Amino acid sequence: MRFNKKSLSEEDIKMKYITPAIEKAGWDIKTQVRAEYSFTDGRIIVRGSLVARGRRKRADYILSYKPNMPLAIIEAKDNKKSMGAGMQQGLEYGDILDIPFIYSSNGDGFIEHDRLTGKERELSLAEFPSPSELWERYKIGKGIQAHEEEIVAEDYFFDMSGKTPRYYQRVAINRTVEAIAKGQDRVLLVMATGERVIIVMGAIYVIKSRVSETLTKYNSCIA
Repeated sequence: MRFNKKSLSEEDIKMKYITPAIEKAGWDIKTQVRAEYSFTDGRIIVRGSLVARGRRKRADYILSYKPNMPLAIIEAKDNKKSMGAGMQQGLEYGDILDIPFIYSSNGDGFIEHDRLTGKERELSLAEFPSPSELWERYKIGKGIQAHEEEIVAEDYFFDMSGKTPRYYQRVAINRTVEAIAKGQDRVLLVMATGERVIIVMGAIYVIKSRVSETLTKYNSCIA
């Protein structure tokens, strides 16, 4: 049965074209892909005695190499729109979430924006990058050497309750760990009251597991 692609909804485009392309590229849907990922509660809007929430920021897809190591955002649009129609929204989310590779798709293919290099290119559905390809590009873009990778890629958060760091906590931890892996002597974290413990302890966990002999030195730098 043939159908008009332009008659499909955005959800149809995701189900029939984008998700299969991601799976074919080697991404594990269960462990590496988050769909309809909300990362803010929306602005609080006050009008007189009335208080309401604005629209939540929500990414169509977040693709992670490992837990707490997101590499890509995909913004989907229906086929009536251009392939790159979701790019501006994706770039905004990428900036907030500190995610390097941004994709926009209408089901015909992908427009890719590499935030590490500033380059854009068009890809067919079959050309979507694999997890290992994006990880290698990330390491090159960030200047991560082989001896630093083990520290940077270490899982740092485990909680039996299933809770994970908020996006800004994750960003702070990952940036701190990358700085320490590169031998940076001083790391300054600025955060709201109440957020300090989880970020510092998350960073310390990674450092302790991989460079325990220098824990005292680094602990004094980030505490």
